[in-house]
Amino acid sequence: MDKVVHFEIPVDDAARAKGFYQAAFGWQIREFEMVGGGTYTTAQTVAIDERMMPTEPGAINGALTARTGATPHPVITIQVDQVDEALRRVETAGGVVVTPRTEVPGMGAFAYVVDTEGNTVGLWESHP
Repeated sequence: MDKVVHFEIPVDDAARAKGFYQAAFGWQIREFEMVGGGTYTTAQTVAIDERMMPTEPGAINGALTARTGATPHPVITIQVDQVDEALRRVETAGGVVVTPRTEVPGMGAFAYVVDTEGNTVGLWESHP
């Protein structure tokens, strides 16, 4: 069974959103430079280990991301063994691929799909 491992909250004003989630929930907001340019803003809701994985069983961390047409609302991300296989299953089940497999160097690969109810869902494949 594939499980939810991450969330992304789309924002229009990054500084305002960072302040809100820090003040309202005590989340640690951190920015990381991405390979190839740009930054990724993490929302740490629970302590992490040296691999940036939650140390508390069942807990997940997430990110604040720029709102786009593909991700206008919060997105849950599901851990899968293989993104390509999961994309085939999604399409067979009636879903639509909106962002194909995209590599994140040294970490894994992701994709975005839209389910049969119009929700955008992320898929994540970890590299060993």
